[in-house]
Amino acid sequence: MKISDLIALLKERLRDVIVGIEEMPNNDVMLEIKRHDLLPVLTTLKKDKELGFISFTNQLGVDYGDSFAVIYNLYSFALGNKLTVKVFLEKDNPEVDSVERLFRGANWFERETYDLLGIRFKGHGNLERLLLPSDWEGYPLRKDYVYPEEYHGMALKRKTLFEE
Repeated sequence: MKISDLIALLKERLRDVIVGIEEMPNNDVMLEIKRHDLLPVLTTLKKDKELGFISFTNQLGVDYGDSFAVIYNLYSFALGNKLTVKVFLEKDNPEVDSVERLFRGANWFERETYDLLGIRFKGHGNLERLLLPSDWEGYPLRKDYVYPEEYHGMALKRKTLFEE
């Protein structure tokens, strides 16, 4: 589907919840919505026969310093289009509904985002650390993260990029 037609269709189906929508490179559309609209919007995108965004390809979190974002990448085989859905979260309450029951593939993506950024996914069936030990303190991909000197007696000194 042509990008302009997809944008028009999304505006028609989701007119009351769109915060922003724009054309991106590579036959992609970026859709920004509010966090409380995430689950209903992704449900519509997946189950609407004309849209058919049934393929969950990726999810990631971003720390912008003053806020977080969670970004979802979907694909519609019916349309041949990619769609990126973005929600912003407050720094002091980084929580959004889990979509793992709608898209089973979101399970470990949400766990990884929780593990490394501390973004909580409400309703997730097993929101535990995925990559780091369960007793690790903090979230290493946050901009304000202070890297520990040691972990259980093991030195964790990080070399800088230019340090020999």
